[in-house]
Amino acid sequence: MTSPRTTRLLPQAYRPLFAHAGFRRLLPALAASDLGDGMSVVAVAWLAIEIAPPGRSGMLLGAALAAYALPGAAGALLFGRWLRRLPAARLLAADSRIRAVLLGCVPLAWALDVLHPVLYVALLAGSSVLHAWGNAGKYALLAGLLPPEQRLAANALVSSSTSASIVMGPALAGFLAAVISPAWLIGLDALSFAVLAVQVGRVRGASGEPGQGGETGAAPVDADRSAAGLHLLRKQPELLGVLALTWFFNFLYGPAEVALPLHVTDDLHAGTGLLGLYWALFGAGAVVGGLAAGALCRFPLWPVTLTIVAGWGLALVPFGLGAPAAVTLACFTLGGLVYGPFTALSYTLFQDRTPAAWLTSVLAARSAALLTAGPVGTALGGPLVALMGPRQVLAASGIATVVLALTGAVMRVRSRQRAASRLV
Repeated sequence: MTSPRTTRLLPQAYRPLFAHAGFRRLLPALAASDLGDGMSVVAVAWLAIEIAPPGRSGMLLGAALAAYALPGAAGALLFGRWLRRLPAARLLAADSRIRAVLLGCVPLAWALDVLHPVLYVALLAGSSVLHAWGNAGKYALLAGLLPPEQRLAANALVSSSTSASIVMGPALAGFLAAVISPAWLIGLDALSFAVLAVQVGRVRGASGEPGQGGETGAAPVDADRSAAGLHLLRKQPELLGVLALTWFFNFLYGPAEVALPLHVTDDLHAGTGLLGLYWALFGAGAVVGGLAAGALCRFPLWPVTLTIVAGWGLALVPFGLGAPAAVTLACFTLGGLVYGPFTALSYTLFQDRTPAAWLTSVLAARSAALLTAGPVGTALGGPLVALMGPRQVLAASGIATVVLALTGAVMRVRSRQRAASRLV
């Protein structure tokens, strides 16, 4: 139970959320899994570097980061026939259990000295196979727990929890990696998902079985409704435009995610502490930016999203100019601040424009599409780093992201002009 005194410390927009018992119970568990993933931002990459054969660290790093996310897209497509019928809470719980078990095998295999690079990539890939459905279940669960007018605040709070984990997780991982293997940090991530699975079960048990009168998510979706939901998505140019912009945004981010750890080790000759500091400062900026998302709802969607994309790209350009670490740390912080509101604004638009009966399927389709973006970019990042060097890849990613924002702005203006000409 959240105390009235603690609730009064929150901004006014967030206070009504804690009147809902299910939300109060779910938020700490989501925060625990976010913290585990925050540590894995450093641990997955650093363990890949440690176990890679000589001269192959870039390739294994790209493969490991891709495996941590890409199979979720395949899972969304292969298992949709069965999973689209499940309530949101069961989807989130199933994803959490799989991640807990398979990520937990990483430290076990490391302790037994059998963590071959192929096994490592396979375990990461298996842990992410239901990620699209789990992510869809999380936001559909929030939509079912809360009234529509509270969804933006809830999304902002949950996405800010993710950002906060990037403050604490990498910093904590950087400190702990000096004492224990990053394999054990991945084990802590597995434990956090076990906690989430337990708490989701408690939310479902307290509210009634979803889809049977409970309020923990959208009703089960049959095949006909799923097809209708995808048809609805195709008829929403604004949703498709946001989805396309986000896909390319995530794709261009992928090479930067590979290049940053190698920039720290190869260019700066530093260790996990500095890598953790980069991500911690990014997360600090993203927390502030994410909590400001509620104030952005009064502004048009497209100018805000395009500004976010361009701002993140500009934050990466100084890496290629040979700026010292202090300058690039400041740029990474600013990049987090700019990026912070993006996720909350994007999910709120999808929640508001999608009928409740189709929300889980539409969000799963969204997650599946986006899950192909970052991992493809990270898989490409390994060869690019080997060809260009980490500093140049970071700068190239930033410049391409700025070009993406400018292209989106031009297409948006032309689309509005065509729409206006049809009315004349």
